[in-house]
Amino acid sequence: MAAHKPVEWVQAVVNRFDEQLPIKAGQQNTHTKVSTEHNKECLINISKYKFSLVISGLTNILKNVNNMRIFGETAEKNLYLSQLIILDTLEKCLAGQPKDTMRLDETMLVKQLLPEICHFIHTYREGNQHAAELRNSASGVLFSLSCNNFNAVFSRISTRLQELTVCSEDNADVHDIELLQYISVDCSKLKRLLQETVFKFKALKKVAQLAVINSLEKAFWNWVENYPDEFTKLYQTPQTDMADCAEKLFDLVDGFAESTKRKAAVWPLQIILLVLCPEIIQDIAKDVVEETKMNKKLFLDNLRKALAGHGGSRQLTESAAIACVKLCKASTYINWEDNSVIFLLVQSMVVDLKNLLFNPSKPFSRGNQNADVDLMIDCLVSCFRINPHNNQHFKICLAQNSPSTFHYVLVNSLHRIITNSALDWWPKIDAVYCHSMELRSMFSETLHKAIQGCGAHPAIRMTPSLTFKEKMTSLKFKEKPTDLETRSYKFLLLSLVKLIHADPKLLLCNPRKQGPETQGSTAELITGLVQLVPQSSMPDIAQEAMEALLVLHQLDSIDLWNPDAPIETFWEISSQMLFYICKKLTSHQMLSSTEILKWLREILICRNKFLLKNKQSDRSSCHFLFLYDVSGGGTSQISLDHEEMIRCAPGATLRKGKGNSSMESTAGCSGTPICRQAQTKLEVALYMFLWSPDIEAVLVAMSCFRHLCEEADIRCGVDEVSVHNFLPNYNTFMEFASVSNMMSTGRAALQKRVMALLRRIEHPTAGNTEAWEDTHAKWEQATKLILNYPKTKMEDGQVTESLHKTIVKRRMSHVSGGGSIDLSDTDSLQEWINMTGFLCALGGVCLQHRSNAGLATYSPPMGPVSERKGSMISMVSTEGNTETPVSKFIDRLLTLMVCNHEKVGLQIRTNIKDLVGLELSPALYPMLFNKLKNTISKFFDSQGQVLLTETNTQFVEQTIAIMKNLLDNHTEGSSEHLGQASIETMMLNLVRYVRVLGNLVHAIQIKTKLCQLVEVMMERRDDLSFCQEMKFRNKMVEYLTDWVMGTSNQATDEDVKCLTRDLDQASMEAVVSLLAGLPLQPEEGDGVELMEAKSQLFLKYFTLFMNLLNDCSEVEDESSQTGGRKRGMSRRLASLRHCTVLAMSNLLNANVDSGLMHSIGLGYHKDLQTRATFMEVLTKILQQGTEFDTLAETVLADRFERLVELVTMMGDQGELPIAMALANVVPCSQWDELARVLVTLFDSRHLLYQLLWNMFSKEVELADSMQTLFRGNSLASKIMTFCFKVYGATYLQKLLEPLLRTVITSSEWQHVSFEVDPTRLEPTESLEENQRSLLQMTEKFFHAIINSSLEFPPQLRSVCHCLYQCCHTNLGKLPSWDHPLPACFWYHL
Repeated sequence: MAAHKPVEWVQAVVNRFDEQLPIKAGQQNTHTKVSTEHNKECLINISKYKFSLVISGLTNILKNVNNMRIFGETAEKNLYLSQLIILDTLEKCLAGQPKDTMRLDETMLVKQLLPEICHFIHTYREGNQHAAELRNSASGVLFSLSCNNFNAVFSRISTRLQELTVCSEDNADVHDIELLQYISVDCSKLKRLLQETVFKFKALKKVAQLAVINSLEKAFWNWVENYPDEFTKLYQTPQTDMADCAEKLFDLVDGFAESTKRKAAVWPLQIILLVLCPEIIQDIAKDVVEETKMNKKLFLDNLRKALAGHGGSRQLTESAAIACVKLCKASTYINWEDNSVIFLLVQSMVVDLKNLLFNPSKPFSRGNQNADVDLMIDCLVSCFRINPHNNQHFKICLAQNSPSTFHYVLVNSLHRIITNSALDWWPKIDAVYCHSMELRSMFSETLHKAIQGCGAHPAIRMTPSLTFKEKMTSLKFKEKPTDLETRSYKFLLLSLVKLIHADPKLLLCNPRKQGPETQGSTAELITGLVQLVPQSSMPDIAQEAMEALLVLHQLDSIDLWNPDAPIETFWEISSQMLFYICKKLTSHQMLSSTEILKWLREILICRNKFLLKNKQSDRSSCHFLFLYDVSGGGTSQISLDHEEMIRCAPGATLRKGKGNSSMESTAGCSGTPICRQAQTKLEVALYMFLWSPDIEAVLVAMSCFRHLCEEADIRCGVDEVSVHNFLPNYNTFMEFASVSNMMSTGRAALQKRVMALLRRIEHPTAGNTEAWEDTHAKWEQATKLILNYPKTKMEDGQVTESLHKTIVKRRMSHVSGGGSIDLSDTDSLQEWINMTGFLCALGGVCLQHRSNAGLATYSPPMGPVSERKGSMISMVSTEGNTETPVSKFIDRLLTLMVCNHEKVGLQIRTNIKDLVGLELSPALYPMLFNKLKNTISKFFDSQGQVLLTETNTQFVEQTIAIMKNLLDNHTEGSSEHLGQASIETMMLNLVRYVRVLGNLVHAIQIKTKLCQLVEVMMERRDDLSFCQEMKFRNKMVEYLTDWVMGTSNQATDEDVKCLTRDLDQASMEAVVSLLAGLPLQPEEGDGVELMEAKSQLFLKYFTLFMNLLNDCSEVEDESSQTGGRKRGMSRRLASLRHCTVLAMSNLLNANVDSGLMHSIGLGYHKDLQTRATFMEVLTKILQQGTEFDTLAETVLADRFERLVELVTMMGDQGELPIAMALANVVPCSQWDELARVLVTLFDSRHLLYQLLWNMFSKEVELADSMQTLFRGNSLASKIMTFCFKVYGATYLQKLLEPLLRTVITSSEWQHVSFEVDPTRLEPTESLEENQRSLLQMTEKFFHAIINSSLEFPPQLRSVCHCLYQCCHTNLGKLPSWDHPLPACFWYHL
């Protein structure tokens, strides 16, 4: 389209731009702002190629907007914003105007755009809050327009001048002449303006002459400030034509200045015209001056007299001051080497000028404070550029007793010096660094006064250094400032903050100060700025303070915080700032919290850059800063109140908190609790922004997690440990960061993704626990307000606490005047819903934290690397402490499941059902199951009768929906927790309750949903735990089959009949799943034999299913003869018939022994349909692999044989899966019995060696040392002991009995002693003789054992060989392994 129809395409873009203006689209949000900016950039780019089309379109939009009739403050603001957007777009398009623009385009600009721009400039209304910004924006458009279209603009001015020459009116319109002030002027264009003025000046009326005089002066400064090189060149190479024009105009103006009033009006222009004549300035500086130049010399003399106060008129004195400031300012654009005469002229006036403007006892004033301030700023800046070392005027302005205007002038002058340094010879701001201390004092005092005047919380008072005390002794505040004073303090404070933003070094410089003092002054400065961030009463200052703090966190600025110890200072000050801001964010005391969060993200980026720089530059010096625990898990919490945030005294330590841990740290300030707590508070803030209804806030918070991970990466790189030691939930945080790019996603989809990630958080930390608890507290408050809507009132009749604090809605959060909350807007409830989902998703990890209250989540990083392992978190008992916040939250959710609020009850019930069923953390499943079970059990009296109420029924219906969602939703980790609490009792109670609901439409729908729940439950059967599964399933089959064909035949209404058929279908699908592999178990105590009872029960169900099949066939026959709705019913019955056949197949498959006799006769039934059904059932069970071996007499023995084969089953690699599984699950108290069974079974199958190999290998792998191998209470040691006991008893008896009998009965050994302990020898015994006897006997035993090798039992040979091979294979490389068999062998032998 763009290629073939450029006009239409450009017009479409212009139209889209028009439609998205605030005046048409309404109040802007983040999305519309981004879209508007995109359209603006698009138009700017298009204008480079289709300039006329774009400018024409924008001009028409501007005309239409200007002609709109508006009503109300909001519409006026939107109109103002729209005009600013259009003007800004026009300015940028004109700035990029192509050079080859046709003359036709220039004419169009003059005729269409120029009048509209002039409208904004001419209709300026003093005091209007928007008029000044609109005029500035319009003047920018006019400047850009005149750059490439000067002739068009000049023509309009020239034409108006010509008209005024013949105009006889005294009050003629001179607005077009004032355009001279805003146009782009270079040297040649200025000549044209001067020539035009010289030509027509005399013919003009006084009002026009004054307008020309005023406008030409501003045009001169436009030229000098935008083309300073041209002006400088003027003094290097004088231009005769420029000087001639200036001289002629000087003479004309001099002739015009007949009276004192006129002189005062023209002197500023005259000094400018004189500056344009460098040769004349040199001439009049001589002793002898030509007659034609005498009026110039006289002018300068009069100027000096008036400046000194000898002019006889205050008007002339003021005008002389203005002219002299203009002279000083102009002289700064001239190099001293080019013309020293003008500097001599300046020096002759500057002393009197300073005395006039900067006299504290008699401040300079002309009645226009803004103009006076601008004049003084120009003077101060010019004097600094002329002579930066003469700073007497700086001292005057810095003096504490000087007027606040002097302070304001000084600060703005310094800002201009910093931001405007176009010429090489202008001195830099470093000449003023010596005054940093005074500027910091000024900032502190101004901050205190401004905040005190606003009635806000007093600024945090620092403990100043001795130098500060000396400077501030006279500044005490006994009275609250007046409104006017407060306003002036605010202006000064804004300027000071801008000054810090422009050059932080100006206030960070601390010459000749020690490290602690430097750190104290830096902390005081940063703390003051931090206090301004949450000031909603001063939004401009707050925004500028954020920018200043961002600059202070740049690399080169951080190094200046304390050059002696930059890293320690960084951690202490930055962490304190982080803690304070995050604390304000979490308490929602900031209106523009999303913007502050964006700024905080930039701060985090700067922090990481600093850490990375120090990591790379000097690893050893910064090693300690990476050693503190981010999460604070297991550490006591420290509460720092508003006044406790920072203590800036040199060498001061932080105040000890409420915890038991000491605030001192041997590893520097990075180990102090404020650093850990700042990181924790940051984590809390990011978590709590995840449930914001503002999509942008959520995305920004998610993106901040990336920077937390980057910090952990940097720190773990230095400490050489796992990143999870610093950030346990690192992986999930990185996923949050990756999702933050989902800019186009909707709010619901984003929240769903957030909750999915929250469920994946595994490790409880101080951050996520505090975030959950704070959110829970706010959620409780919001819930109360919502449930009381619209009845919420305070006892004194005042409005209730605003929802800004109760967090039902953060931005539009205030209670209406009637004491109620406004829930008409969807956002009012959305945040509450988001909070509910947040609490559901994150509750599991907080439950873990509660269960491990005395344990740290992971080892402190200061320990050895080998010890830094994450602790294993065990799941708490679901029957544990019911008073935990998580338990209370679940209880509250259960009550909200039946919320009947007239306005939002349905929304609450729906969202609770969805959030609990779909977003609940799997770790909370057991607690939820138990609470649901306990609640539903209360719906029955002591005799088991149902207490049928509307609320109970509603709760049951909600429970069914929640359980179905929960079981249907295969959430990651759900399988692990589903089986930790049995749902048998709850499910049976649900069925018992629903059974008595009757056959109304609603009851049928509930029964259908319950059947669907049963089917889903059986699908998740492997993940659930059942105490008595077979009995439970039999009971469920009994209950659900009662609903089959219960009302479908009696129903007369077609809709009801369809619902009952749906119930039949759902019931049969549930029964199919229940009957799969289910042996029937009749109720005990029926008084009949078990097999007979099973046979009767089988016959009952089988008959029911046959009747259902017959009923389906009858309905199908009826439907085949009719059309319409019944034909649709027959399609449903086909599915029902299929389910019934499956149910019969599953029933017969699992109960062949008791059911085949009842069903086999159907194969010979006279009815063809019945026979066909039986054959279908028989085919199904054969396809399912049903075995009929259970009918044989040897079935019991066969089953045991199969069990032995199963236990001794061996894999391809020699593994024993069943035996090893038994070893893992059988309790240690039963290991002796298990060892006996396993050895007996495996030896009977000649697989003993394989058993020993698997068991011994596992034991050796888990051994800590050789000394403890096989000596613990393990299954392997039990098996070894049993083997020696069973297979070695006969061998030992046969081997050792003869030897022992010889020792005991032989006369040869009767009197021989074997005692070798010298302390136990009898007096007649000899130690050497006893030792020889012992050796002889030992040798006999040893030889006997060696010679019996052929008699050693083969089973024990297998034990020894296997033990040797296992030890040799697994421990052969260890230094301690130097024996063929471990000592454990002889221990068990």
